[in-house]
Amino acid sequence: MATTTKYIFVTGGVTSSLGKGIIAASLAKLLQAQGYRTTIQKLDPYINIDPGTLNPYEHGECYVTDDGAETDLDLGHYERFLNVPTSQANNVTTGRIYQSVIEKERRGEFLGKTVQVIPHITDEIKHRIQILGNSGDYDIVITEIGGTVGDIESLPYIEAVRQLKWDLGEHNALVIHLTLIPYLSAAGELKTKPTQHSVKTLMESGVQANILVCRTEHELPEELRDKLARFCNVTKESVIQSIDASTIYDVPNLMLEQGLDTIVLKKLDLESNTPNLDQWNAFLKRHKNPNSEVTIGLIGKYVELQDSYKSILESFIHAGAENEVKVNVESVHSEYLNGDNAKAMLSHLDGVLVAPGFGERGIEGKIDAVRYVRENNIPFLGICLGMQMAVIEFSRNVLGLEDANSTEMNANTKHPVIDLMEAQKTITDKGGTMRLGAWDCKLTPDSIVGKLYNTEIIKERHRHRYEFNSDYKTQIEAKGMLATGLNPETNLVEIVEIPSHPWFVGVQYHPEYKSTVAKPHPLFIAFVAAALKHKKNN
Repeated sequence: MATTTKYIFVTGGVTSSLGKGIIAASLAKLLQAQGYRTTIQKLDPYINIDPGTLNPYEHGECYVTDDGAETDLDLGHYERFLNVPTSQANNVTTGRIYQSVIEKERRGEFLGKTVQVIPHITDEIKHRIQILGNSGDYDIVITEIGGTVGDIESLPYIEAVRQLKWDLGEHNALVIHLTLIPYLSAAGELKTKPTQHSVKTLMESGVQANILVCRTEHELPEELRDKLARFCNVTKESVIQSIDASTIYDVPNLMLEQGLDTIVLKKLDLESNTPNLDQWNAFLKRHKNPNSEVTIGLIGKYVELQDSYKSILESFIHAGAENEVKVNVESVHSEYLNGDNAKAMLSHLDGVLVAPGFGERGIEGKIDAVRYVRENNIPFLGICLGMQMAVIEFSRNVLGLEDANSTEMNANTKHPVIDLMEAQKTITDKGGTMRLGAWDCKLTPDSIVGKLYNTEIIKERHRHRYEFNSDYKTQIEAKGMLATGLNPETNLVEIVEIPSHPWFVGVQYHPEYKSTVAKPHPLFIAFVAAALKHKKNN
């Protein structure tokens, strides 16, 4: 086994969105399956401190780790593939790098020297890259560098990689360059020129790619691999084909067939064995051979953008495989939903999930959706804001508190059944100030959640500012909506259920952040099972 930590850098060329995160996660899976302790980190070139304040239209979902870091959605892929939690150290942004260097300058740590991109910014990047490696917990650290080679924002990162490759020495660091081989239908052929230019741009920064992973829609012929190897200074065995797959979960096996793990370990001077992918392939088999299917409505305001609810969609894949059911997710835009069209839009569904989010856009549509599924016994799962909408709907239509609302939507509501958390009332900054990370929750033993978790204390991840207003707890419970999960220290209501309904659960936390291929989340498994039961009964 490795004695010093080895480093793998994944860069991208030609175009963005080629799937560096999936390639990095797939390689990590193969290395992990050979017994190497492997982790992945993401370096993001934007100047935001973290994606916590970014609009989902800009950047997709904001993923939250156990230690409360608001991070890039690629960290979700890393956790889902490896079943190992990530942390603050796994996601670094340019904003965080510059903030750290400027704070050191203000404290006088540079002894009056002129602070420059080289060496001060690049040294900070190198330090951040090596934090996980220096912890002694990992044999191999894979670092994905966001953006595309040639971007002005990426230059300090590429320079830091150039220096690190030199510092760490041969066999301790390598660069995988992910690139695109476009197919021109008019000419009827694959073109290598964009990749050649991309590799050349990388070399102009002093970095030679050791391995090329080529994204393609068609098989790469041998002569094309020869040409790429010759023009890009790599061996032919280092030209790896990454053809479009039907699911991201196929990619580890495709990379195994291409020998990506073998060539990586050879270049790092590490022993290579056959990876044990038994559990992974058992999941894939169930995923691809379902016995039945269900349709679940996802009610949200970003539904036209799949990346906004990435973890939820992946959790349905995991839970579907566990139930041997294909889960069809039907996106329903909450802005276009109301009491008049709810039946037409929701009655055919086997289950409904009301998604998390912020702000008042689309809120009334979410409330109308909850009312329809509650009154028509359709299985319901509400996450974060979705749980809050369930409380508001119940308060309005069962308790008769017509004005019931969240103070987020209406600061002057007569019945603030959802209110700003006490700890949030003095906060003015937006970034990183919510209730974040994993918190304890104590379950009621014989409740739905108590039975499916099969333990008294659970730890789930949060990202919210508003909470269930406990002043209304007695009233709400008296009418049949029970608080079945409480934070043991603050008594914050984490979970609500309606026992008289076939399956109705709202949770203040985000279960989707903890679902992985190896451990699908129990809440999603139970929700999909309830949807299947509903379908069979109807």
